[in-house]
Amino acid sequence: MITKVTIQNFKRFKDPTEFAFNPQPITFLAGGNNSGKSSLLQALSVWDFARSVIEINKKSSAFLSGAVMNGIGVSAEEFSPMALPDLKLLFSNLRVFTGAAGEGYALRVKCEWKTEFDPPADRYLEFGFALSNDRLFLKPTDSNLAAGDTVPRLAYLPPFAGMGRREERMSHAARKRWMGRGLAGAVLRNLLYDLWEQNIAAREKARGTKKRIPKKDLATIRREDGWEQLLMALEEVFKTGLAMNEFNELYHTAIEVNVWDGQLVSKRFQKTKGAPEKDLMVEGSGFLQWVSVYALALSKDLDVLLLDEPDAHLHPALQGHLIHKLRQLARQNRKQVLLATHSTTILSEICLEEIFRMEDRAYLKDEKDRVRLFVGLGSQYAPRLDPLKRSRRLFLHDGISDLEILQAWARILGLAWPENLVCWKYTKDRTAREILFAELRAEIAGLRAISLQDRDDYPFNDTAADLTFDHLPLDQGGLRLRRWRRRNIENYLLHPTAIARASGRNEPDVRALLLDPHGLNIPADFTRSDCAQTLANTDGKEILTKHARSVTSEFGVTYKQIAEAMLVDEIPDDAKTLLNQIVDLCT
Repeated sequence: MITKVTIQNFKRFKDPTEFAFNPQPITFLAGGNNSGKSSLLQALSVWDFARSVIEINKKSSAFLSGAVMNGIGVSAEEFSPMALPDLKLLFSNLRVFTGAAGEGYALRVKCEWKTEFDPPADRYLEFGFALSNDRLFLKPTDSNLAAGDTVPRLAYLPPFAGMGRREERMSHAARKRWMGRGLAGAVLRNLLYDLWEQNIAAREKARGTKKRIPKKDLATIRREDGWEQLLMALEEVFKTGLAMNEFNELYHTAIEVNVWDGQLVSKRFQKTKGAPEKDLMVEGSGFLQWVSVYALALSKDLDVLLLDEPDAHLHPALQGHLIHKLRQLARQNRKQVLLATHSTTILSEICLEEIFRMEDRAYLKDEKDRVRLFVGLGSQYAPRLDPLKRSRRLFLHDGISDLEILQAWARILGLAWPENLVCWKYTKDRTAREILFAELRAEIAGLRAISLQDRDDYPFNDTAADLTFDHLPLDQGGLRLRRWRRRNIENYLLHPTAIARASGRNEPDVRALLLDPHGLNIPADFTRSDCAQTLANTDGKEILTKHARSVTSEFGVTYKQIAEAMLVDEIPDDAKTLLNQIVDLCT
């Protein structure tokens, strides 16, 4: 995955400008108009263009560290990343190379990425560009690549436009030229035909000499093949099927792709009786935008997708669905997506660490950053209410430690922390929580919530093994009131072996500290919900962080590190019970 991009003398980025990205499936590029979102994506597209030109003309050995080569010149007609009236517009200073000292390859784009080696290694490759007369010259200007290293392959997709009545079978170079002109619709049928052709080849290979494809192989194709995934997505989202006609270059001049309305019949998606087949272009721009993004994301030849406002023509509900599917595909196919957007619908729903604010060249850190971003976009944002209106799932907790510890345990247990859960710190008592829930539910139909509180001084026996208390039902009109059986969540971290593992100390040292000065001898039933009352009543927060001789002060280890160091059989039963209830709430 690309971890850093450095741009110099390209459009608005005159001085060397760095963009450092998190190694994650999707990064959302956000910011006001003219903040550089499209320029960044276009710079990466130009970088990939240089990679392809040099690879074709000089082979990939030209990318290796220490390789020397003269620049390769391309004309304006051969330049495909984007449509420009003049190649000078690529350069911040709009100057043609005159031969003066210091000019040379002044426009530079450098990509750094992590390899998939074990352990991963840092690699980088920079291309320089110079304009002489009417030709653009390009060459590698910096690299640490060694033989055997692979270079990421990128694809730039602008907002959907350019769908024509007829579409010829095109080379990859021709497709890039159309997309670079901002006419992604002109190559949509080609993208779909590639997926269909790969599906036919996969089916023929699986069939071999047999009359039918074995059920196991057919199930694998339906699960992993790009065409099959696209069909299932269209059936699910639009209740629409695709029909592809085989293209024979001896007889056909255009690719034919038809759509038809369908419905699920006996677990199979079938054409609605009497529904006609229509050419793809008759569908709305939202449908076509959705299909073009999805088809590109399914391409096996690409490592990084550069999407410029893929939500432009989509209804808010479809925007959310597209992002959900993109994230699934990126994780499944090990792709990286850099996505520029102005959509407040998308930006209000996703995690802070996925949003890269262009003005700061950094990811958002807290909800105040998100509010500031929305103000810059000319919109209002309520950090908790807006996402809650969409997800309708709420988790009320006592503090950030609850959240961080539970999320760490979920990862260890292999439970996916729900993406549709709004987590809300709320320290007031049970009655106040019931009032808050009632007020929220009056505004948000279908709201469901889990409320979690420390037990503190409440009697031990008033909390049941399912974490309900005071003989309350499991669910009260959508509100599930829960309380730890132990005094607080930090109590569940007092596992000597886990503390020793997290701190790098010996377990006897840990037990000695817990015993003196804290007088705590950890029993063998530590993980059980019905553990000894003396353990359940212990103030774990005091022992871990507040006492003069706390675990943190003595061993230099935090509650989060201890939680992350625990093994599956060291996580207490109460925690497992609660996490399963949270997952159930959001399913």
